[in-house]
Amino acid sequence: MTRDVLRMLAEARPQELDPEAPVDEGTRRAELTRAMTAPPRSTRVEAVAPARRRVRPMWGLGLVGAAAAAALVVATTATGPGDPGTVAGPKTGGTPKGEARTPVTMNAQTVLLSAAAGADKEALTTGAYWHVLRTNRAHHQVGKGENRYMIVTTDTDEGWTPNKPGGKAWGRQQYLGAKPLTAKDVAAWQRAGSPSSFKIDFSTRGGTVKPANYEVAPGKARTSSSKLVNDDKVFWLGRNVTMKDLRDLPADPKRLKASLLRWYGGHSTETTSEPMKADDWLWAVTKGLITDMPVTPQVRAGAFRMLAQLKSIKAVGPVQDGAGRTGTALVLLERTKNYGTLEHRLIIDEARGRALGYDIVSLKPSGADAMPAGSLLSSSTIDEAGWTNVAPTKADAAGG
Repeated sequence: MTRDVLRMLAEARPQELDPEAPVDEGTRRAELTRAMTAPPRSTRVEAVAPARRRVRPMWGLGLVGAAAAAALVVATTATGPGDPGTVAGPKTGGTPKGEARTPVTMNAQTVLLSAAAGADKEALTTGAYWHVLRTNRAHHQVGKGENRYMIVTTDTDEGWTPNKPGGKAWGRQQYLGAKPLTAKDVAAWQRAGSPSSFKIDFSTRGGTVKPANYEVAPGKARTSSSKLVNDDKVFWLGRNVTMKDLRDLPADPKRLKASLLRWYGGHSTETTSEPMKADDWLWAVTKGLITDMPVTPQVRAGAFRMLAQLKSIKAVGPVQDGAGRTGTALVLLERTKNYGTLEHRLIIDEARGRALGYDIVSLKPSGADAMPAGSLLSSSTIDEAGWTNVAPTKADAAGG
């Protein structure tokens, strides 16, 4: 939670790169955006951030996630392009866009058991690669005082994780540009001379890191690959795990809970110096299992049933994710030292038993750069998650 952005970026770089080597502005900007809009620890390996000894992708930043890195960040997301090679695992569609309704408190246990029933209906499928596509948007404050306005930056990232040991993990990221958020922000931007780029200072507990430059114009897509840790470690589930480990997970909720808690050490998913309750740790780990890990539908159903036994989880609905899809939010509160009280929202398609996205909302903000209470601090939608037989090639990587 207290790691600064520079450390995030250093850990996100490929192992084969010199950590002191210069990073081009486009790569740095994309890394910052993904790191800052990241939900709590996910589980997918990204080729742009090859696996380290502890396998963790760009957005895996603990329960508080990127919101702890800077209260400047707010994010929403939009749907990304499809994958013509997908052979299994339906797109995370959710209910189509429609007239927004006022969210109400729901019975979390009922919601989770309903999601479990939905997951149980999904057919078991497989393929050569597990493919996940996400779209992220981050809101940043620009300027000071009366001249302050908001901009929104957008990027997409997707990954292909091999089903068999010895394969390569592929990743593709693209920065899609920046623009003022609302009509009021457009007016302020125009008064500022309609700048074509924005310099953002990311606050940390230790000061201010070197600013990132966000351009209005989009960047090129970047495709790259990396070897798996020990040729078979692909995800993080309280520890580094293999595809076989995931296939061997029990679907029974009690056995699944016991299996996961074997790796609980009384501290957070990020650092041993930060105590974390077992239920909070279980939420952080299971969230990744539900959102983007290639477990069987039955194990995902078991995960929902396991979470249904946690009294700390609440439910609110209907809500919309960043892509405008309607779902139900599973809610967990977190009280932080430096950033106030945060509300973590795992948005799910209850009928299908699939995750749509993950939001973090500031309920009781604190800190110099804090957003107003009720602000969405970070969000990520899962546009696609499923098996495919098609992945990028060396030619794709050479072309960007």
